[in-house]
Amino acid sequence: LSEAYDLAGKDDSFVWIGLHDPTREEFDDVRKQFRLHELAVEDAVKAHQRPKLEVYDNSLFVVLKPAEYDDDREQISLGEIMLFIGERFVVSVRHGELSPLGTVRKRLESDPSLLRHGPIAVLYAVLDEVVDGYLPIVADIDRDVQEVEEEVFSVDGHHPTQRIYRLKRQVLGFHKATAGLKEPLDLLVRDRVPLDTAPLAKYLRDVADHARRVDQHSDAFRDLLTSILHANLAQVGVRQNED
Repeated sequence: LSEAYDLAGKDDSFVWIGLHDPTREEFDDVRKQFRLHELAVEDAVKAHQRPKLEVYDNSLFVVLKPAEYDDDREQISLGEIMLFIGERFVVSVRHGELSPLGTVRKRLESDPSLLRHGPIAVLYAVLDEVVDGYLPIVADIDRDVQEVEEEVFSVDGHHPTQRIYRLKRQVLGFHKATAGLKEPLDLLVRDRVPLDTAPLAKYLRDVADHARRVDQHSDAFRDLLTSILHANLAQVGVRQNED
């Protein structure tokens, strides 16, 4: 760590320190060196935060929720990534096993034109990785919602009420992860933060567009599952009357 601290800010360099499920004691040296705000540090150590962007003096604190969908169990798992972004440093804190950032680091190292923008390039690349991870989840949920809709209107008398509730609960959890990104991305795209995001505005707009589409799909899934549930209950009532 001491070598990393010495390198931060020399010439055009910056340092990126990654921590995984750190304790407060493990985080303490990093906090002191980069003068991270104690409130943000507390959030980073405790985890279980909503997606957000907060400004502390001349640095940013960003919370992201990477997701993974187990199609067999129809269950969404959420991880947590916290980023402290300063002019010459990035401190990333991961909780859980989702979205290791090694691929992001390699991507940046292979693209000097992007990497030269410094810590903001890291923020963009991590955002892009997390939001791109949402896209296959949308496709999988869409397929499951179509399946359950077909079950409701099938002629075999099957009532998938439990499956509908399970899918709706997963969609609600997914929506909490995706909807919270809209405001942070808007601030970054409009360059309303202390660090200069203008050079990467078009890249950030692309991420914001993907996040917006994911959130729209999430809203549509919630509405559709509600309609499917009502239709299923109506079918149950009609069949009971017929019996």
